[in-house]
Formats: sequence, structure tokens, C-alpha cells
Amino acid sequence: MVAKPIQRPTETNYITPVGFKRLADELTFLHTKKRPEVVGALSDAAAEGDRSENAEYIYRKRQLRDVDRRLRFLSKRLDDVQIVDPAKQPRRDRVFFGATVTIEDQAGEPATYRIVGVDESDGASGDISWKSPVGRALLGKTTGDTVIARWETGLREMTIAKITYAEAPAPATVTVEKRETVRSPSAARGETSPRPNRRPPDARRDTKAERAVPETRRPARERKGRSPDTRRS
Repeated sequence: MVAKPIQRPTETNYITPVGFKRLADELTFLHTKKRPEVVGALSDAAAEGDRSENAEYIYRKRQLRDVDRRLRFLSKRLDDVQIVDPAKQPRRDRVFFGATVTIEDQAGEPATYRIVGVDESDGASGDISWKSPVGRALLGKTTGDTVIARWETGLREMTIAKITYAEAPAPATVTVEKRETVRSPSAARGETSPRPNRRPPDARRDTKAERAVPETRRPARERKGRSPDTRRS
């Protein structure tokens, strides 16, 4: 019986929302713009003739392989990442993923680092991976702690001076306008304002005139309730 190979648990790949958007935008750009552009240039180069000595064809062929390799990598990474928003970190007194940490070395020289994911680390801008030696040494520490981390030149001692996190966006506020009560000139003078929903003067006159018609002025046939076509024989 052949023993099955032991599958090691896959380590979670954390990433910030900014880093996720950056990778997603790159994936969209490569898929919708860059790759069609390279494919078009490759077709034009192939139409020129001998491909073995065609430098443009060889270059475009290699460029297409690089684009496809990057597309596969980004597609796989974006499917396996776990987004962690530093703005939602409840404990801000210690260094966790997404924290911006200001440290001081033994000479008192300050430096600022941001703890980010593996796929978004950039040493030039101070974004270091949480899996790097410096990132691992800072995780879980608080202001005033002194840690020792391994650098390219050897071990280095540093003290945490400041810890900050990105601020959560403020909730949208709805402004309710206060309407002013408009008072009529008569109300301002203390006079009684006219009653609402009163009938127009013309309608009142018509109704009164209708009620004023005496009974004797109506036709006799209408008073007796006879039909207009009924005659006495």
C-alpha cells in the first residue's frame, strides 16, 4: 500500500484592501488591454516572413509568455487571499497587520514601516511583509518595546516609538434643513386669519339663490308630482 504524501496546511495570505485593488486592477489591465496588444503585435511580426530570424517576433513571443505567466499568478493569488482592513482594527495599542510603525535605532535615527501582505511589500516606500524578519519582530509589540531583528548587515536593535492605523471613513451625515414658518401680514398684526377650506363666494351665492326659490313659483306639475305628459281627460 502506497502512503499518501502529507499535505501541509496552506498559510493564509493576508492583504490590505489597497493591495487587493492594486492587484485586481493589474489583472484587469493585463487581460483587457496588454495581452490583446501583444497578440496583435505578434501577429503583425509573424506576417513579415521568416520567424527564426525575426527579432520582433521572438521578442513578442517572449513578452506574451511573460504576460500569461503574470495573469496565472494574479488569478491564483487573488482567489486565495484574505483581505484585512487596518481601519477596522479594534486594538490600536499594539502592532498588528496593517499597522504603520515608527521605530528608532540605537543611534536615535527614526524610520517608518507599514506591515502589509507578501504581494504588496515595497521596501522603497517602507511597506514590509508581515513575514519578513523585521515584520515578525514587530508583530504584537507595543510602544516603548525594544526588539532585535535580522537585517542584511546583521542583527539590529530598535525601539517602537509610535503605532498608527488607517482611520475608518466617517459615516455619511444627513443634513436636515430647518424650514422657517411664514406668517401672513394679518397674523403679524394680530388679526384673525381666514378659515381654510371655505367655499368660494360664487358657490355660496349660487347655493343661497337656489334655496330662496319659493314653492309657489315652481310648475304645478312638479308640485303635484305628475309626469309632464300626463293630461286630464
